Amino acid sequence: MSIEQAYDNPKTHLNKTIATGLLVAVVFAALAHGAVEPWSVFVFEAMVVALLLLWCIKIMADRRLTLNIPKTILPVAALVAVGLVQSIAITDGAGRWQSLSKNVGYTRAAVTVLIFVLISAIIAATFFSRRNYLSALGNFLVIYGLGMALFALIQHFAWNGSFYWLRQTDATTPFGPFVNHNHFAGYMEMLFPIPVALIVSRALRTELRVLYGFAAVVIGVAIVLSLSRGGIISIAAAMAFLVLMSGRLSRRPGKATAKRGLSQLAARAAVLIAIVAVISAGILWIGADPVIQRVTQGNQLNEGLPKETFFSSRGWVWRDTLKMIRANPLLGVGVGAYETAFSIYTESDGSLRVPQSHNDYLQVLADCGIVGGLIALSFIVLLFRAVARGSRSRDPLLAALAVGSGAGLFAMLVHSLFDFNLQLPSNALLFLLLSAVATNVAATVRDQEGSSTARSSRNAVQLETEGVSSVSFSRGAS
Repeated sequence: MSIEQAYDNPKTHLNKTIATGLLVAVVFAALAHGAVEPWSVFVFEAMVVALLLLWCIKIMADRRLTLNIPKTILPVAALVAVGLVQSIAITDGAGRWQSLSKNVGYTRAAVTVLIFVLISAIIAATFFSRRNYLSALGNFLVIYGLGMALFALIQHFAWNGSFYWLRQTDATTPFGPFVNHNHFAGYMEMLFPIPVALIVSRALRTELRVLYGFAAVVIGVAIVLSLSRGGIISIAAAMAFLVLMSGRLSRRPGKATAKRGLSQLAARAAVLIAIVAVISAGILWIGADPVIQRVTQGNQLNEGLPKETFFSSRGWVWRDTLKMIRANPLLGVGVGAYETAFSIYTESDGSLRVPQSHNDYLQVLADCGIVGGLIALSFIVLLFRAVARGSRSRDPLLAALAVGSGAGLFAMLVHSLFDFNLQLPSNALLFLLLSAVATNVAATVRDQEGSSTARSSRNAVQLETEGVSSVSFSRGAS
């Protein structure tokens, strides 16, 4: 029985509950300030455990386990394996603990969170594999992004020093539910391209295009007003990605002509230019001075303050991180152990706490060495192969979801050059959710193409087990 048939089974009514529960966990992680505090991590992990229990009930009701494992999941699993190896600690003859990690406790805690994020990604890949589920997920992400952006803007203009006007904070650059404005921008830049891609695809009714255009504009305005320079650069990168990929989104059956191609290109360009223009108009209406000052002067928001330089903000951290990488080239200092290791290798006086490198690529090399770097590179290659394949879908809606997700993922990968968004469970969770969307759309394209190579690459295996009639493992598209 295929995944499609399994979903049509009357005994699979828990599908919607599990899919909805996962989206609730995604929303909670963001609203709980990124799920970085112990209480929020506990609640997030409890939610995932509850989803696993529901999944077990579904398995017993169906007498069948169906898993959809995209190839993009494999590098994440490999990263977990590296962290598990790093967290092994043994005692030497003198009774001292020895391990690959510079801080075994921190590594074990970080790997635990990563395991729960990985499980969430597997749930997403399995329960959002059908077109109607993918369509519903796309609609949810657009409306969710609009709601988050509106809330962030309202809180920004009515800020009283407290999150949700209730929980006091001494954070210097909060925005929305996030303590750091860069993390808000990183989260929203992954959502921003989805409504844009859906509009360009012409897969929506006119009234939905207006709503989704409004959503894209509000999300874009919120990102710019967060004053995250990385966020501004990243949404520009997302728009460039959409421009390059938009030619795949509005193809229609019929004889192709040069005149028709030019008219479609002009229509797509007009949509993208209109969205940028309305975002710019919104910024000018609200007040562009803070944005201009932030972009041109960094943190110099008042006269007399020293101008921020690259070295004073990130350069010195990157210098000491490179020193850390050179000292631990193969397997790094341990997932989650960066802060402990930094105090060993830094050339500074140690007065500043530095828990992240402010560059996710340097971070993975510092945490997991060359092995981690190769794992990350393989993930990126597999991911954009899936995006490219998904963009060829004959279904405009699915093609738009693939390209929109790909643009959001590309924006995050650009932002990762300057910040540590993927160190937050909430942002990593959304990142892997969009990865699951792209890979599931790519799988539908492979099925449409119907090649023998594509069919054999699924490697479906049927097993008979006690209490469960069969187990089906399916590898998604690369």
